[in-house]
Amino acid sequence: MLSHIDIRDFAIVDQLELDFGAGMNVLTGETGAGKSILLDALGLCLGDRADSGTVRPGAKRADLSVSFRLAPDSPVHDWLAEHDLDEDGDCILRRTIHESGRTRGYINGRPAPLNLLKALGEQLVDIHGQHAHQLLLRRHVQRRILDEHADEGGALERVRSLHQQLRAVDEELRALEGDRESHEDRLALLRYQVDELAALELTVEGIEALEQEQKRLANAGALIQMAQQILDPLYDDEQSAQAALGRASRELDGHAGLDPALDEARELFGNALVQLEEGCDALRRFADNLELDPERLAWAEERLGQLSDLARKHRCRPEALPERLEALQAELAELEGAGERVQALREQRAALHRDYREAAATLSEQRQAHARALEQRVAGLLEELSMGGAELQIQVAFDAEAEPTPHGLDQVEFLVRTNPGQAFGPLAKVASGGELSRLGLALQVASTKGTGAPTLTLVFDEADSGIGGAVAEVVGRLLASLGQRYQVLCITHLPQVAAQAGCHFQVSKHSERDRTRTRVTPLTGEQRIQEVARMLGGVEISDNTLASAREMLERGAGRRRETA
Repeated sequence: MLSHIDIRDFAIVDQLELDFGAGMNVLTGETGAGKSILLDALGLCLGDRADSGTVRPGAKRADLSVSFRLAPDSPVHDWLAEHDLDEDGDCILRRTIHESGRTRGYINGRPAPLNLLKALGEQLVDIHGQHAHQLLLRRHVQRRILDEHADEGGALERVRSLHQQLRAVDEELRALEGDRESHEDRLALLRYQVDELAALELTVEGIEALEQEQKRLANAGALIQMAQQILDPLYDDEQSAQAALGRASRELDGHAGLDPALDEARELFGNALVQLEEGCDALRRFADNLELDPERLAWAEERLGQLSDLARKHRCRPEALPERLEALQAELAELEGAGERVQALREQRAALHRDYREAAATLSEQRQAHARALEQRVAGLLEELSMGGAELQIQVAFDAEAEPTPHGLDQVEFLVRTNPGQAFGPLAKVASGGELSRLGLALQVASTKGTGAPTLTLVFDEADSGIGGAVAEVVGRLLASLGQRYQVLCITHLPQVAAQAGCHFQVSKHSERDRTRTRVTPLTGEQRIQEVARMLGGVEISDNTLASAREMLERGAGRRRETA
């Protein structure tokens, strides 16, 4: 359950910390006092989109955090562990909003993207917005309400999965069966390009060897001349370095052993003579192997020119042409095998269609069965809400020929009649504003998601709007009954609802000079009697009003003791 909320520099709140209790919690206060600010802060911690305008004027950022106490057997523990976000103690969600508009989210102190905040929040909180009853007029909302009540065994998830697979197959088929003329043109171009590149028998090593050969052939004459110019002074001339080293070595040989320094010089000259002769031999062999071959040079230059032209055509370097050839060959093989792939995809699509329609039919049967159960549950609640003659009829029309959708092949519509014998009609045409509010609340109570786990928090933001009089107390009892299974957080203007709660908070707005601040005060004892009396009687509170408020609160406490 939601155990704690901490708000700093958000909207007109500079700092606020609040602890919530189990069961039913209510927030009351004058209109505009800031009751919805707490729900806005909660929503942001659960992944709602943020607006930099919510940062309190003069502050750098808003800092919001909420803590949830998890039951030992809560499935949320497994989700947190799966995402490496588990931590001992409470589960803490935090959101910061900077004045620049940048936001950050955290789960148990670790950075988390908004999609994770939202995914976790959906397991912790179920929010019924201020105008939820108006959303009932929309067909997709009606279908979702039924599915929240009816989804068992993953039937809807199977329909969604099969629809996703169908879309993927259809997209691939469209790509393969697109413009046939363009397909054939692409095939012809690929075959030409592959043949052109394959004819050159390209390898990276072969291209590098060809480049080296061309450079050598192009410079053969200059290289031979250079080699001879080096060999003449080193070896071939009468006064060559080789001759000088030979004379020095022979002269020193005659004085071997006279002095270690002479012996060292003799050895070094001898080694130098050997290396000089080996170097000259290597250079001579290089020059002897060089040939002036204009024809071979012309061939090498022509081939390199071809490679350069092909590289420009394929927008790559010459040494990348072998890799380009492999890519073209792979694409060609894929396109040439497209016919077989198309046939396989068509067969796969037919099988998926069969599976999808079977899954959609199963989902439809499930919806129809649960529609009857939901109708009966809502009828009982409407009777408690002083609409005993009203009936809800949920139509589930299965169309086997309709185009597949992620939510099946059903058209779901809620019809209502408010008096016996009256014809059923769409909600917008039959139900008045007050009746629609009561019907919306009954549906919310009847179809509330979850398994009754104490970790789930239900939030009702003025879900009782448009309701008053004797019905208001029934509404309070319904919300309090939900508080026996879940934690309920309710914003209300109805004293009959507020009196049913186990925890009561008053939201008030205070102006100091140029600043306006929202405060939230937990109420007990006489403070709570005063607040309920204010809700009953307005500005001037009489003794009778106080007595009525005290009686309301005593009845609410009695009911809580009876159900405890």
